Amino acid sequence: MLKTVLRGLAAASLAVLPLTVPTPAHAAETLPLTEAVTRLPVGTESRDGYDRDAFRHWNAGATPSDGCNTRAEVLIAEAVEPPTIGPGCRLTGGRWWSYYDQVWVTSASGLDLDHMVPLAESWDSGASAWTAQRREAYANDQGADASLAAVTARSNRSKADQDPAEWLPPAAGVHCRYVAEWVATKLRWSLTADETEVAALREVAAGCPDQTVTYEPAA
Repeated sequence: MLKTVLRGLAAASLAVLPLTVPTPAHAAETLPLTEAVTRLPVGTESRDGYDRDAFRHWNAGATPSDGCNTRAEVLIAEAVEPPTIGPGCRLTGGRWWSYYDQVWVTSASGLDLDHMVPLAESWDSGASAWTAQRREAYANDQGADASLAAVTARSNRSKADQDPAEWLPPAAGVHCRYVAEWVATKLRWSLTADETEVAALREVAAGCPDQTVTYEPAA
């Protein structure tokens, strides 16, 4: 009888205990742009040994079974009007908005897929010490919307491998967004920023009081 009562009390006590939900190992964080800039680790940059081929891209993408590589998957995801997907993931039709220069694009061939933080800049900022697998993950990152952007080939090639101290989008109205996405990408991948870069980021951020940065550390 006593054992039965004790079991009943134990069951009752467990019933009122709150369920514990594990905290994700890499929880997303949102903070003001001005504060996010201060989170960037400051360091010197070096391009010694850089080779674009050290970053394998474009790979089979997030869904290898769809027959589309990373470039095509991002183009499909970012299309304002979806393209037709043909054999071999050939894209026809569709419509995209290149936010860097505020231009509509109606052909996938007229777009470049820009790495928000260019491959060379990431190498300078810490990727030189990564494994080949992590560099591949970076070059094909679809885990954050900011990592890869479909933009006009002209704007992407104007940017090249420059950081915000050297280049900002020609459309001045998007500078707050651009810098927020730059900072989010660097924080996501634990990349450093040099002093000149940080000064430029602070200057832009000062004019963006309502801009926030959301990032989730890469696995």
